Amino acid sequence: MPSNPLKDKGFNPADMSLENYNKIDLHRPYVDSIYLVSSDGRKMVREADLIDVWFDSGAMPYAQEGLRGLNTPGFGATADFIAEGVDQTRGWFYTLHAIHTMVSGTPAFKRVISNGLVLDKNGNKMSKRLGNAVDPFWALDTYGADALRWYMLTNADPWDNLKFDEGGVADVRRKFFGTLYNTYAFFARYANIDGWQIPGQAGNDGVVMPDPDRASLTELDRWIISRLNTVIRDVRAAYEDYDIKSAGRILETFVCDDVSNWYVRLNRARFWAGEMTPDKQAAYQTLYQVLVDVAILAAPIAPFYMEQLYLDLVPGADSVHYVAMPQADVSVIDAEQEERMALAQQATSLVLALRKKVNIPVRQPLQKVMIPVISEKVRAALEAVKGIILGEINVKEMEFISDTSGFMTLKIKPNFKVLGKTYGARMKEIAAAFGTLEQPVIAAIQKAESAGETYTLSLPGGDVVLNPGDYAISSEDVPGWLVASEGTLTVALDVEVTPELRCEGLARELVNRIQNLRKASGFEVTDRIETAVYAADPALADALAAFGDYVKAQTLSLSIGLYPLEQAPANAAEVEWTEGSIKLNVKRIS
Repeated sequence: MPSNPLKDKGFNPADMSLENYNKIDLHRPYVDSIYLVSSDGRKMVREADLIDVWFDSGAMPYAQEGLRGLNTPGFGATADFIAEGVDQTRGWFYTLHAIHTMVSGTPAFKRVISNGLVLDKNGNKMSKRLGNAVDPFWALDTYGADALRWYMLTNADPWDNLKFDEGGVADVRRKFFGTLYNTYAFFARYANIDGWQIPGQAGNDGVVMPDPDRASLTELDRWIISRLNTVIRDVRAAYEDYDIKSAGRILETFVCDDVSNWYVRLNRARFWAGEMTPDKQAAYQTLYQVLVDVAILAAPIAPFYMEQLYLDLVPGADSVHYVAMPQADVSVIDAEQEERMALAQQATSLVLALRKKVNIPVRQPLQKVMIPVISEKVRAALEAVKGIILGEINVKEMEFISDTSGFMTLKIKPNFKVLGKTYGARMKEIAAAFGTLEQPVIAAIQKAESAGETYTLSLPGGDVVLNPGDYAISSEDVPGWLVASEGTLTVALDVEVTPELRCEGLARELVNRIQNLRKASGFEVTDRIETAVYAADPALADALAAFGDYVKAQTLSLSIGLYPLEQAPANAAEVEWTEGSIKLNVKRIS
């Protein structure tokens, strides 16, 4: 070899660009003109005899240890788990077992997941020719490795083909990672303002903060701690069963629905409180523990994001990947409490959907919601979380009713797919009977469904035993009320807005506009202000007369004045209002 052929072509080993590597070709016959030099100066040439390249892959249990590992337990050890594409069944999977059986007389692996293929969003095979191929490096640069990993690992079971949709990756980044980031940012912002320190660690003053007394925990604290330990138990079980999709989905639901949309939202006032009371300390400690455990549990799926989150939460830690998975504390898991709160979340979701249906914003108070209860257990559960529900839906009263006759109309439909398997030719008779069932009968069937019991329907062709899931019961709206149902839960919302309720709603809207202006002006959350409102809405005067103190307290306004719109100064900010617009001027008081 008279000269270095790579150098002759201008190849730079330090340059990893495609342009640089396009300068050379390491295939035969070109590679045969390249020689290497051993450490003792001897000429090294390419081995002319080749074996099937799958042999190299199949020898992995031995090759990964190298000859230095000969006669050690790790040399050719049986793997607990491997994963590879379904198209490699006759390649890697086979040679692994063949070589392992010949050399060690044992299986190469105990468990295997045969991955499906990645298709385009329409289910077609990706191809450069068709123009539907996704550049993985572009996807990594655009969305990040963890969002891409989370989407691919939780969107489908690994053995199923994955229909790759770029919009799905964007949703994962926004919904899960965005929500988790916002939750951490909320915690960090107020913890830094208050100088909160981690229990068991010394603060800047050298004082070690003790763990909060369990007596300081609120109902919501105990609930989220119970949910956290249920999640720990379920996620660990999913990981142990190599079920990554379920583990990720459990964590995603927990972070988005339980932590952010419920626990944090319902506890904001505790974090905003002035002094570091035992109650506020308990809120910080509870949310801190939730965030730490989420970082650890999610680290196998999102290793980079969770590493940063964990290191931000645990100063001085080496890595989230050096930490063992948390163990579930079954002593703090309260299944009944979780069921109660799930019922509260369900009722809240139904009422908020009804508000959205008629464009009544949540800031507008309403007078009453009625909930039919068909068992004392459901009544007791709803009564225990009544205050939480009313606060979230912004409704004054909740009434439980046991007799819905004359108030709402129930409808029932048979589940043909399920009932047809049992009753076959009788389905025509059963469907006709369902259309003639009277309200008391449908109510009795609904009560049986709530209790998880069967209901026997007597028909001319013989009895029909109805199990929960054999039918679907829904409710119709009644005048002045909106009705919604999900499963066995039904809610009826009074949507009439009285003048008094209208005034309170306007006051809440004004609080929202002032808070938004505070944020846009760069004010600190603790800054006191003076507020001037310039509006032509006469109802706003009534709202401030009745709820002015409330508006001042919520916005930290020392004073609030209402003036004609035409008197607004040039620097007043115009904001969208319920009808038209108003102008606001806020001044920070030093």
